[in-house]
Amino acid sequence: MPIASLVLQTASAHPRQVAIRCGERTRTYAQLADDVVAAARVWAADGTVPAVGSGDHRRVVAIEVSDPVDALTAVLAADVLGATPLVCDPTWNAAHRDRVLDSIRPVARVAALPARRGASGGPGSGDLSPGAESSWAGFTSGSSGRPRAVVRSGASWTGSFAAVSELTGITPDDTVLVPGSPASSLFAFAALHALGVGATLALLPPGRAGRGRSLAAALPGADVVHVVPHVLAELLTGSLAERAGGHRTGLPARLRTAVVGGAALAPGIRERAAEAGLGVVAYYGAAELSFVAVDPDGAGLRPFPAVDIDVRTQRGADLGEVWVRSPWVAEGYLAGAGGPLRRDSAGWASVGDLAAPGLPLRLRGRGDGAVITGGATVVPEDVESVLRTVPGVSDVVVIATAHEHLGAVVTAVVERGAATVPRAVLEAAAHAELAPTHRPRRWLAVDALPRTSSGKPARAAISSAVAAGRLPTEPLP
Repeated sequence: MPIASLVLQTASAHPRQVAIRCGERTRTYAQLADDVVAAARVWAADGTVPAVGSGDHRRVVAIEVSDPVDALTAVLAADVLGATPLVCDPTWNAAHRDRVLDSIRPVARVAALPARRGASGGPGSGDLSPGAESSWAGFTSGSSGRPRAVVRSGASWTGSFAAVSELTGITPDDTVLVPGSPASSLFAFAALHALGVGATLALLPPGRAGRGRSLAAALPGADVVHVVPHVLAELLTGSLAERAGGHRTGLPARLRTAVVGGAALAPGIRERAAEAGLGVVAYYGAAELSFVAVDPDGAGLRPFPAVDIDVRTQRGADLGEVWVRSPWVAEGYLAGAGGPLRRDSAGWASVGDLAAPGLPLRLRGRGDGAVITGGATVVPEDVESVLRTVPGVSDVVVIATAHEHLGAVVTAVVERGAATVPRAVLEAAAHAELAPTHRPRRWLAVDALPRTSSGKPARAAISSAVAAGRLPTEPLP
């Protein structure tokens, strides 16, 4: 139980230290440990989580708890028992969740923490010593919208904690704000790392309504925040502060670092953060690969500690696939599900992401997202990186839409910001920076882009919804 044991150790050494703060609710490390051990004892006693050696050796426990504090408590309780916790996305409806879990067949489905049965015996694991190596699982859909569960050893996460602490400067004295659901591997790692090092973890109350207001309210009490790029942009423009009913006077003085993953940073965003007194640690990774490369200072993405990177290009190609060799790579997918993770005989792994050769690593998206138009191959991120520099653009996703003669054309789906950016302005930027083959032929506007649970635009879902007419778009004027 690699992570639960760290929490129990902190509870023993610093019982009054605040472990989790979520809105008005707080749990000290002693209280969190007590809750974790109490839940584990009940589940072990009533057979909710079968004993080691019975059934599937992974003993996957599906955590269907919407409250993030209770969800993490359940995760740690499953870890104490040597089971494999798997947090479900709280936004899924029941039918979808059932379909996803039917293929995985967990040994237990937990919708709430169990009622206590007498004293838990204090913040310690007592006789709860499974002796089995822990494993962890998390859903990933990337931008495809097809959830699959990635499984990894506990050590493939905890082993990287020291490097993450050094790169981000996170210590037990810090409050770390993690504003996303632990159903996302990005936010799950951030939350468990904070608890693993003995810091105070700040979470947002459940529910999407008022989420911007909750984030704005939590920022003043945080030293470090984990975000995806579009949320960092909102922080820097002050839109989150405005939603909270205040006036922008700068970021909270206490907030010193934003740890940013999930997508590439927009040009100029790091410089804007520096002007606001905010340091940025950006990283590239994948649920299957964990951390691959990190940029803590603006000099570009370099290999994360203990990671080797090889960009494999074909003869004459400008881009190649990113392959990595590291101790942080996941084992694979639960229930034999297919996915982009591939391995070779020399111990290298890839999920098909593209990059230009050499270091620092210059990512260009995933190969299966390329737009093939008139014989040219267009990597969406190349176009998006140009369009995101246009003032007033909140976010944009480039997809392929069908064309009678060209097969497909480059189509830009632009998320409206405070005001719609005129198409002529975007076309001028595209004309100045992009080759003719890469310039969007169609321009669509949408109030809000569909996103994955980690906050990334759901590219494949957007593409299919546009093709089927399900996404309420209109031509960009």
